[in-house]
Amino acid sequence: MSENASEWLELEQAIEILIDNAPIVDDVEHIRLNAALGRIAARDINARLDNPPFDRSPLDGYALNSAFTVEPPNDFTIVGEECAGDFFDRVLGERQALRIMTGAPMPRGSDCVVRQEDVTVEGDRLTVPYTLNHRQNYCFKGEDVHRGALLIARNTPLKAAHIGVLAAQGIAAVEVYRRPSIVIASTGDELVDIDRPLVDGKIYNSNLYMLNARLIELGFDPIVVGIWNDDADSIVDEIKRRQCDLLITTGGVSVGKKDIMHEVVKKLGAEKLFWRVAMKPGAPALAYKFEGMLGLALSGNPFAAFATFELMSRPLLAKLSRRENVMYRRLRAELADDFNKASRGRRFIRSRLSDGRITLSNNHASGSLASMMNCNAFVDIPAGTERLSAGMTVDVIEL
Repeated sequence: MSENASEWLELEQAIEILIDNAPIVDDVEHIRLNAALGRIAARDINARLDNPPFDRSPLDGYALNSAFTVEPPNDFTIVGEECAGDFFDRVLGERQALRIMTGAPMPRGSDCVVRQEDVTVEGDRLTVPYTLNHRQNYCFKGEDVHRGALLIARNTPLKAAHIGVLAAQGIAAVEVYRRPSIVIASTGDELVDIDRPLVDGKIYNSNLYMLNARLIELGFDPIVVGIWNDDADSIVDEIKRRQCDLLITTGGVSVGKKDIMHEVVKKLGAEKLFWRVAMKPGAPALAYKFEGMLGLALSGNPFAAFATFELMSRPLLAKLSRRENVMYRRLRAELADDFNKASRGRRFIRSRLSDGRITLSNNHASGSLASMMNCNAFVDIPAGTERLSAGMTVDVIEL
């Protein structure tokens, strides 16, 4: 058991413990490029070829030699036409021009392109009205990327632009890290799944659907296992059957008769990392390690589960996935409302951040779901704060 397992921890201490105990996800997968969006490059990727692979025209016009335009107007003979995808295999002679389209290879004997809007054409006769410079309107081989150059460094999250650059290289597959495997479950005899009738004394299992949706929003692919009844032995068996990097459960972590996750951790022989965090809501969060898996048991109250997931899990998920954008952002903002309650302990208030101002929710109950729909931030209120007044600058966590 961790020496901190039975102590009240600050949020930052709990996060540090989770990150320090995060499994190392370094398995590598070889996947097709069209499935690589959002994945993390597991190797440096170097360019296989120059891009563009040949000198080419950047516009529609006529390719010619600028040396014959020094005393305008000058006439040229048009000897052919080349579109993108074609290849003109002859050398242009003196005062010869080739009609050329955007992206087509520059023919040998040419060093510039004149725009088709600027010239006069009569039959095969081209008249150029001004002097052109060497390499004017000219795209060079390798102008974008040189062969052998580092395209993408290891640990880079692959975005659409990266996919496009790799496709331009003819790279059909890439090596990426395996996504962290995340299992989520809810505990509680009071829970009913949403496809069953609601009977007296039961509630629908909203937490599981909320966390599943949030993980998907953040770019993960969780495995949803459903509801586990309040029986320690059966939950132990369920956990032993799961092979994952992170197990997130809700419910069973406080001090009530059916708060059995403490017993579950003991029967597993797992290492308890911490239990109580000095914050409201979500103080009774339980973290443990079992055979290479990290477990995080959150409160069953909907907002408490949401808040502790956001505040604790997201830094952990950023570490597991190697994606910094999973982490939330801290900032300061002007408070638009009064908050007249004293905060004996550290408190996180759901709120709405817009144009640099923060508006508080009008419902702070831990069981409230509807008030979360317009929540995109928390106000972080320090312990010992008497009240907050509109116009004050407060600490904000943007979700």
